[in-house]
Amino acid sequence: MKEKIDNYFGLAELGTTFKRELLAGFTTFISMAYILFVNPSVLGASGMNKGAVFTATALASALGCLMMGILSKYPIATAPGLGVNAFFAYSVCIGMKIPWQTALAGVFIASIIFLIITVFKLRELIINAIPADLKYAISGGIGLFIAFIGLADGGLIVADKSTIVSLGGFSGTTWLTIFGLILTAILMVKRVPGGIFIGMVATSILGIVLGMIKLPTEVFSMAPSLKPTFLVAVKHIGDINSLQLVVVVLTFLLVTFFDTAGTLVGLAQQAGFMKDNKMPRIGEALMSDSTAMLAGSLLGTSPVSAYIESSAGIAVGGRSGLTAVTTGVLFIFGLFFSPLLSVVTSQVTAPALIIVGVLMAQSMKNVKWEKLEIAIPSFLILLGMPLTYSISDGLALGFIAYPITMIAAKRGKEVHPIMYILFFVFILFFWILSH
Repeated sequence: MKEKIDNYFGLAELGTTFKRELLAGFTTFISMAYILFVNPSVLGASGMNKGAVFTATALASALGCLMMGILSKYPIATAPGLGVNAFFAYSVCIGMKIPWQTALAGVFIASIIFLIITVFKLRELIINAIPADLKYAISGGIGLFIAFIGLADGGLIVADKSTIVSLGGFSGTTWLTIFGLILTAILMVKRVPGGIFIGMVATSILGIVLGMIKLPTEVFSMAPSLKPTFLVAVKHIGDINSLQLVVVVLTFLLVTFFDTAGTLVGLAQQAGFMKDNKMPRIGEALMSDSTAMLAGSLLGTSPVSAYIESSAGIAVGGRSGLTAVTTGVLFIFGLFFSPLLSVVTSQVTAPALIIVGVLMAQSMKNVKWEKLEIAIPSFLILLGMPLTYSISDGLALGFIAYPITMIAAKRGKEVHPIMYILFFVFILFFWILSH
């Protein structure tokens, strides 16, 4: 059995092992398990049943991970996206006063469109049309973004009215993050296998010993019922009957499209999968995440997309689909062991995200910084992602700037026609978001 798995995923050719892939899958799961609790909290603000959202989140994540691992054989995990879930709850449901049932129908329609453009390989064409320099910038930008998330989650950076952000107070649980960051950095510099994972385990244990992390009162619990959200999207398709709701559907589509595109490219760069500026088997990867998005809308959750936290698993050596399959299986187990997941706090995962940010930022060295027509859009992507707290917004800034700077440098003919189309798409995207 083990030999068959080795052969299917090509572990020997990828220079990895069965044990390393399992550890990588576990590391990825631990890094993104927070979504099981964050997503119900965010979507719960719209009036959705939190228990049902918890179960829908676990099942949709598991399906996407299993498909990604088995079909595309990439170590990339999927789950309901952060940011687009906030747009769902706070902008659509609370801001526009649209019932969550209607918003869910909007996600369902967006996911069908998503699936159609994936089948016709339109998404593949777009991703392959992105210049290599911008792909390196995307990887670096995602690195800065997740490091920023880690610094904020760990309390090292806090919001400040006068300076926007400032250094956090060094007290309480912030010391856990500092401990984890120092330990993980030392382990990584010494090239200890699984250094990121060891750092997370050690930080959890220290937190429990010091009383900063509470031990769960129980280990096992049954998964909450899906009944309040299951197939609600299909029953409310008829509610998508106004221009405002069409705009909502398009926004779900655009945000998820470019979030996933940016994430896939960034992770492929990190893992060394890119060949001739193209990502092999990208069609299977895109089919996996679009199918998971469709299933998620039927189960009762916001759009599913590829997850940047997969970079934690890649950083500990995950190189095959077995990593994603392991993560998917753990999401299913997570349904029944939800009390245990409370031990993995944001202070535990924060150091991992910061270190992974460092690893991903290394791709910046490949950008042709001496050419301003390349440097300006690349820089806007790099800075845009963390400062707008959005992968798709950062992409938009760079993709709008790129044709302009290339034309200014009299290199307009070198720009792929799809990049010109994306220039107008992103201008429309910003217009939609501002109205």
